[in-house]
Amino acid sequence: MSSFKTLDDIGDVTGKRVLVRVDLNVPMSDGAVADDTRIRAAMPTIRELSDKGAIVLLLAHFGRPKGAKNPTQSLSLVIDGVADVLGHSVMFIPDCIGEGAQAGVAVLAPGDVAVLENTRFHAGEEKNDPAFADALAEIGDLYVNNAFSAAHRAHGSTEGIAHRLPAYAGRAMEAELKALDAALGNPAHPVAAVVGGAKVSSKIDVLKNLVGQVDHLIIGGGMANTFLAARGVDVGKSLCEHDLVDTANAIFDAADKAGCTIHLPYDVVVAKQFAPNPPTRTVNVHEVAADEMILDVGPAAVEALADVLKNCRTLVWNGPLGAFETPPFDTATVALAKTAAALTREGSLISVAGGGDTVAALNHAGVAQDFTFVSTAGGAFLEWMEGKPLPGVDALKA
Repeated sequence: MSSFKTLDDIGDVTGKRVLVRVDLNVPMSDGAVADDTRIRAAMPTIRELSDKGAIVLLLAHFGRPKGAKNPTQSLSLVIDGVADVLGHSVMFIPDCIGEGAQAGVAVLAPGDVAVLENTRFHAGEEKNDPAFADALAEIGDLYVNNAFSAAHRAHGSTEGIAHRLPAYAGRAMEAELKALDAALGNPAHPVAAVVGGAKVSSKIDVLKNLVGQVDHLIIGGGMANTFLAARGVDVGKSLCEHDLVDTANAIFDAADKAGCTIHLPYDVVVAKQFAPNPPTRTVNVHEVAADEMILDVGPAAVEALADVLKNCRTLVWNGPLGAFETPPFDTATVALAKTAAALTREGSLISVAGGGDTVAALNHAGVAQDFTFVSTAGGAFLEWMEGKPLPGVDALKA
C-alpha cells in the first residue's frame, strides 16, 4: 500500500486550499438528510485537515442532474446535515468552478469548511473533460480523494483533478484500500469468498475473478440454483437462469484448474410461495418438488460452511445466502455471519464485506461492527471484486 500518499505525507497545510472529494450522495427525507453514514465516514479527514489550519473545500456529486443545474439536486440541501455531524457551521459555495467558486473560496479562513455545489451540474464532470479538471484545480492547492464509492468512475473530480494537483488518499479511502489489499491483494490464505444475490448474470465477472484468487468460493442466494442446475439438480420453481448453465460449468472448470473449492448447499429450505413465514420444508437438494422454490440454505450446509470458515484466515463477503429480507429465509445468512463475526473477534479471521444488500444483511444479523471492515461502496466494491482497475484509485498511485 506504500504506493499511495496519505494525509501522513501531506506536510504543512496551514492556509492551503485542500479540495476533498467526499461522498455526500445521501438519502433525503422531507428536505433533510435521512441517513448520515456517508457524512460521518468523511469526518475524520475533514476534521484532521481543518484542525491543521487547511481551508477545506468539499467536492461531491448529488443525484444524476446530467450536466445541468437542478435545484432539487443542489448540495445546499445537505449543508445542515454536514454541519450537524461536524459540530460547527459549514459554508455553501454556489459553484465548484469559475468566478462563483473563486469568490466563495476567497472569504474563507484557515480551518473553515465549505461545500461546493454539485460537480455534476457541469457536463465536464462525467466526461472527465480536461478543461473542467483544470478549472477545479485552479481553486485548490492540494487534492484529497476520500470517496472510494466513486472511485470506479473516471470523472473530473475523481480522476482528472488527481493529475493536476498533489494528490492524497483521505482516511476513509486509506482504510478502504488497506482492507481490500488485506482481503484480495495480499491476503493470508486460506481465503474464502461468500458470493450471494439473485442472479449469476450480475456477478459473472466477480465469480470468474474470484476462482483464481480464493481457496473456497461459497455460492448462495438465487445464484446457487443456477449452479445446482448445472450439476443436474432439479430446482423446481426456484429462481434460476437456465441459459447460464454453460457459464456455470465454465466457472466450475476454472475453479478446478485453480485449486478453488466451490461450495453449494446440499440441504435447502423450500416453500411453495415466496411470502413472509409460509409453510416450509428443509430437504436435500435432490428432493425439491416441482412446485417448490429454494429460498434459503439449510442448517446442515450452514454448519459445514461454518467449518470451512474456521479453517480460513481471510473472508470476502458480497451478497446474502437466502432471501434474507423475508423471514424465515434470513436464517442461513444470519447464522454464517455470526460465525464469521465470532472468528473475527477471536482474531483468527480477517473479514471484509461490501455491497448494499450485504451491509443490510450484516446489520440485520447485528454483526456489522464485528467484521474487520465493511465497505459502504456498491459499484466500486463490485468492480474491485471483478479485478477491474478503479480509475479514482489508480490516479492516486505515486
